[in-house]
Amino acid sequence: MKEILYLEVPISDTATVRSWLQSEFDPGNWEKILTPDGFCLKLSSKYTTGGTNFSENLPKEISVFVWSVQRTTYLKVFRWADTPLAQEKDFLQKLTKAVRQRFPHCYPEPPAIDLSQQSIFEALAPYYPLTVKYFQKMPNGEYDLKRAYWWEQRWREGVRHPQKPRQVLFVQGDEAGKTPNPQYDLIYIGGALGVIHAAVMAQLGYKVLLVERLAFGRMNREWNISRDELQSLVNLGLFTPAELETIIVREYKDGFNKFFDGNNPPKLRSPILHTPTVLNISLDSDKLLRLCGQKLTAAGGEIWDETEFLQANIEQSQVVVTLQHLPTQTQKQVSGRLLVDAMGTASPIAWQLNGGRAFDSVCPTVGAVIDKGFAPGVWDSQYGDVLYSHGDISRGRQLIWELFPGAGEELTIYLFHYHEVNPENPGSLLEMYEDFFTILPEYRRCDLEQLVWKKPTFGYIPGHFSVNSRDRQVAFDRLIAIGDAASLQSPLVFTGFGSLVRNLERLTTLLNVALKHDLLSQRHLNLIRAYQSNVSVTWLFSKGMMVPTGKFLPPQRINAMLNTFFGLLADEPLEVADNFIKDRCDWLTFNRLALKAARINPALIWWIWEMAGWKDLLRWLGNYVNFGRHALVSALLSAWFPSFLIWVQPKLEPRYPGIWLWLLSINYAITTGKPRSPQQFANANLGNETLRSEGV
Repeated sequence: MKEILYLEVPISDTATVRSWLQSEFDPGNWEKILTPDGFCLKLSSKYTTGGTNFSENLPKEISVFVWSVQRTTYLKVFRWADTPLAQEKDFLQKLTKAVRQRFPHCYPEPPAIDLSQQSIFEALAPYYPLTVKYFQKMPNGEYDLKRAYWWEQRWREGVRHPQKPRQVLFVQGDEAGKTPNPQYDLIYIGGALGVIHAAVMAQLGYKVLLVERLAFGRMNREWNISRDELQSLVNLGLFTPAELETIIVREYKDGFNKFFDGNNPPKLRSPILHTPTVLNISLDSDKLLRLCGQKLTAAGGEIWDETEFLQANIEQSQVVVTLQHLPTQTQKQVSGRLLVDAMGTASPIAWQLNGGRAFDSVCPTVGAVIDKGFAPGVWDSQYGDVLYSHGDISRGRQLIWELFPGAGEELTIYLFHYHEVNPENPGSLLEMYEDFFTILPEYRRCDLEQLVWKKPTFGYIPGHFSVNSRDRQVAFDRLIAIGDAASLQSPLVFTGFGSLVRNLERLTTLLNVALKHDLLSQRHLNLIRAYQSNVSVTWLFSKGMMVPTGKFLPPQRINAMLNTFFGLLADEPLEVADNFIKDRCDWLTFNRLALKAARINPALIWWIWEMAGWKDLLRWLGNYVNFGRHALVSALLSAWFPSFLIWVQPKLEPRYPGIWLWLLSINYAITTGKPRSPQQFANANLGNETLRSEGV
């Protein structure tokens, strides 16, 4: 018996596919015999190849059947012989073409709803019955489902009108005869990642206003990180070690990375990759936000929640921001020296600054925090799933799970996929939620009715494929973007929170210098970015996990690619995988692993060509050349440049602050994002020395 065809049929209704196969599909001259899950083709000897020998008990037939997993239908064809049968190739081509024509890709739209006439539950129940059912079991479920619906609609609008982003930034001169007197030094729009950065800047003595569209202090996503990364919040003085421990709810022993390989050939299967120090710290995100908010207000800052950003007028000496208080629908204006965009993926500022090309990819992510309800033995809370798949490509997406233990029996579970930004197929949170509630029992044995739901977690996590440090605009005069609004995240695990924390010292130190010397033009603020050449070169990995819109790939393709590379990491020392996932992969290691992967699976290059296309491959070659150039410059400078800056700072910074900001940004560029020796680690703390020398 030999498998001769494997197809993904992008429809959840397997019964319809089976009925079509049995009653409508015409296999030609061969006799069709129906089976419970498809049909068999009985073949007489005249349809077999000459000289083919069959064992006495081997039936002369082809078997076609379908089954369902991941809310998706799959089809396989087996031949009961070791060598091809006559007309077999023609039959397979005919079957494939017929399946593709009858069941093409379909990208459902969320319905237009009127909540003045009905509740969100009533409006969505006909379309997403399981999503409505289980959101109703969650505290604040109606509010959160509205947020998910609103976020998807806003994301779709941004994707589908990339050439016509809504104008929210306006440039005008200072009012004649009036001396600007900004009310704040910094105005942050966005209270999730924004409040972390805002709290640090407030503690440095700046007058800060934080504006949040929703009620402040509640996240729609949990945060995981490692202890060495979290230490930067202590190093910057935001938290004491004791305070930090109060927001840590779990530190697990090990994290697993495993991709389904049941349909991969033996050489493209891999063992579990263990990453015990990757995302192994689970945080109470709500408590973290509240604590940052307390730090912010204690340092003299203010928080205006339930307030929406409308527009900003950029003047020569200040930025004037127009806001709307949502409960009262009243508008007000506030002025500041600098506006910080922390609005995340749907930021209208990011879309305007980049002409609609705000992001190259996205991870639609859904999930939930589950308080309890799993049967004993289903999961040991000392362990997490960092990246895991339990099936092949599902309706044009490779679904990937994450699972992180929290306090007590609590588990946070995410389902996501890597996705190209496409107007025809922007990516749907609501469709993903219907998948989540349907296939969670497949992933982790559970009875959904027994689970106690604490809150949903969802969002669009963006990705930007940078060729160099200048191809994305993250700043304008008196404006800068941070976090997801700046596409600040890892291309592999898409952890925007982790990336911000890893780069917090860099962003804080550079912004402090810019504010101190009033270097708030676009030219200077564009130096304050968390670009890493080693991160930009790895975007091809995430590109290789995306199914192009409208295209059919072999269902096992992406799992085969993931198993190729993660199998290599599993054979390496633990620190290699740790560095790679935490954006610290150096040039030599990257090249060694890439060459080894090509030797193990020579088809990788063709697969990437097929998925990415020649334009993206050429674009990536530019990344690779830049990566090599950066590695050379870093090797030449890293041993002496940080010490030189410490020596030259007292004379250079007061006289030439613009040059000092530029040199300081170079220092971070050559010391960030690579494994560091103790001496290099000490040199990289130049930013802390800079802050301490100012007495702030």
